[in-house]
Amino acid sequence: MRIALGLEYDGSRFQGWQTQPGGGTVQDALQAALAAIACEPVSVTCAGRTDRGVHACGQVIHFDTHAERPDTAWVRGVNGHLPESVVVHWSRRVAESFHARYSAQARTYRYVLINRAVRPALSARYAGWLHSTVEVGPMREAAGFLIGEHDFSAFRSAECQARTPVRTLHELAIERRGNRIDFVLRANAFLHHLVRNLVGALLHVGKGARSPVWVQDVLQSRDRSRAAPTFGPEGLYLESVAYAPSWILPQAEPSPLHVPLEA
Repeated sequence: MRIALGLEYDGSRFQGWQTQPGGGTVQDALQAALAAIACEPVSVTCAGRTDRGVHACGQVIHFDTHAERPDTAWVRGVNGHLPESVVVHWSRRVAESFHARYSAQARTYRYVLINRAVRPALSARYAGWLHSTVEVGPMREAAGFLIGEHDFSAFRSAECQARTPVRTLHELAIERRGNRIDFVLRANAFLHHLVRNLVGALLHVGKGARSPVWVQDVLQSRDRSRAAPTFGPEGLYLESVAYAPSWILPQAEPSPLHVPLEA
């Protein structure tokens, strides 16, 4: 049978999502916990692989197993074998045609930034930081050039293994509350480092180093060397993954990001 799970994790405690020979990843921890409940080896597939330091509020995975267990075993039972930095929120039995990655219709990421002269302490692992004052208006103007279907070659990493750089960005919202700025991006799929590279470019505009139309020029150039440096992973969260209603999957748990970080 195939089981889908919804996860939340603190990426600062792991070496990223994808399993490594030396362990220490979210996938390693989760597969070990699932194997303890299933009494057999378990291999999981996620909706979106996250890098070291990147967090998740609404990651979705699936796995196949011969073990007959109630949903409570895949939630409370598995959580009993997981470190405190990762937790399963829900479990659902799904059809074998469900695929956590390929069945997803959209993914939403949030980047949280602290914008003030002094670096943060309490939120150092959970938010990016920029000491230069940035203006939201020019960044929103620049974001308008990025909405829609584009070749995002200028904003993906050299290590990106995606077969095509074309993605459809449905939303790029920028919200400011005091010294905190949130960038919310929703797309059909994301390239490696796409969110962090887009945030880096928008911040170049926000601090006055570039005009909004520069982002359009970089996008159309398809040249990574013309864009801004990749911003740090600390403020990045996989917030939710959207699937067709017919799968009847629960929504992601309310995000802890709505709790204000230090001002």
